[in-house]
Amino acid sequence: MTLVPIGVIHTPYKKLEDIPRQGRLSSEVCEIEVFSEYIPGLLDIEHCTHLFVLFWLHLGDRNKLTAVPPHDGREHGVFATRSPNRPNPIALDIVELLEVEGNRLKVKGMDALDGSILLDIKPYSAEMDSLPHARIAWQDTWEMNDRRVPLDKRSIVGR
Repeated sequence: MTLVPIGVIHTPYKKLEDIPRQGRLSSEVCEIEVFSEYIPGLLDIEHCTHLFVLFWLHLGDRNKLTAVPPHDGREHGVFATRSPNRPNPIALDIVELLEVEGNRLKVKGMDALDGSILLDIKPYSAEMDSLPHARIAWQDTWEMNDRRVPLDKRSIVGR
């Protein structure tokens, strides 16, 4: 299997502790740079309001199989969490597309470290991709009206 980088993500987040816990709650404008050979793949992307962005978590610990989510405090398998530390550290963000300028997309909602490698972009469709009844049972006790997430050092990439 071979993954080919298609671009690079530019964000104001230079250090791990700068990255917001949930990118969708951030108002920062970030830029996705698509490499020149992939520009034809951007045809009609300006018609999308939101995108899935897949990128590589290059600082992720690929040997971790369990994680402690920040709101829960209990250990879970990485496939039951959104931990950046996992065998294949691929991240998925849903971003708002603000502007397209050549091979550069201005977006809001990223939680990528500056310089992260772009793997793919796909259109987000509320009709096809939203599952309002989906749930993770162990999250049922979370207080989601408080958007601040306490940082648990056990959940930081590279720890």
